Amino acid sequence: MATIDVGEHDLYVEMKGIDKVWSLHSKLEIPLVHVAGARVDPAAVQAAAFTGVKAGGARVGHLIAGTFRQEDEWVFWDVHDAAKTVIVDLHDERYARLVVEVEEPVATAAAVNRAVGAD
Repeated sequence: MATIDVGEHDLYVEMKGIDKVWSLHSKLEIPLVHVAGARVDPAAVQAAAFTGVKAGGARVGHLIAGTFRQEDEWVFWDVHDAAKTVIVDLHDERYARLVVEVEEPVATAAAVNRAVGAD
């Protein structure tokens, strides 16, 4: 699981607990100008969860964490439960998307979208 916080100029994603090890990242910092928006779509997460090529991280049981190459794009994952996942779409970044499990996915997506004007 992770937390997503919206700062004045940046989006902060911090992995919690053992997910820091599995994902090979403890934090990601993305300029808000590179965030296209956020959405909650558990079906899309389940469909994509075990596709693509792992470039670093883990795919164990229900856990998918780390960097993956999916549909010719780099995607960062930190997910145990698709129902609690937020998809953050990016541009002009290494990752095309962040797929991250959070405590309150709907509220988190709404906060990200408010910050980037994607309501």
